[in-house]
Amino acid sequence: MQHKCKVTVIDKKCFTEYQESYLKDPAAGACPFYQIGDEFIFERYGGEDTFWLTGNGTQCGEAWDCISRYIYTALQGGSIMRGWTNDERMMIACCNDGTRPVIFKIERLDYKVVKIDGMAGEDCASILEEALEAVSGVENVDVRLDKRWAEVFIKKGQTVRDEALRIAVEQFEHYSVDGID
Repeated sequence: MQHKCKVTVIDKKCFTEYQESYLKDPAAGACPFYQIGDEFIFERYGGEDTFWLTGNGTQCGEAWDCISRYIYTALQGGSIMRGWTNDERMMIACCNDGTRPVIFKIERLDYKVVKIDGMAGEDCASILEEALEAVSGVENVDVRLDKRWAEVFIKKGQTVRDEALRIAVEQFEHYSVDGID
C-alpha cells in the first residue's frame, strides 16, 4: 500500500479589526497566497518526493509550519488525527496567521500501484481504468501512461486483493501485470 496526501484550501478568514489594531498595514486583507478550492497533492513514490520540494514557492512558510507534520504522517501511512476527526485519514488545520488564517483539509489517500505492460495510449488507459474501477473496494483509478502504471485508490475501510487487480488487468490479452506495490 502506498500513500499520497491531498491538501485542499476549504476556507479563508480575515479579521479586519485585528489588522486595524495590530498590523503595520491595517488594510492587509485576506491571505493572497491561497484561494478557496486550491488543491495540492504530495507524494513519495517512484522517484517523486514532492514533500521536500515545498520550499520552492508551492506553500506559504506560515502554513507549511502548521500543516507539514500532518502531511508527513499521511505520507507514512499513519493516522493523521485518531479519535479527533470522524476519519483518521483526515485532518482540518489552519495556518498561524491570526489576522487572516487559511483553513486546510488534509487527507491521506491510500492506493496501490499496479505496474502494467502493454499500455500504448489513451484507449488503453480508458479500458484499464474502467476494468480496475470495477474491482470491489476501489474508489477511483489514475492510469499513468508516463510511468506505465495505474494508481488504484482504495475506499475508506476497504481492502483490495492484489489478485483481483491482476485479474482485472490480465482479462485483456494485450496487458500483463509486472508487479503491485
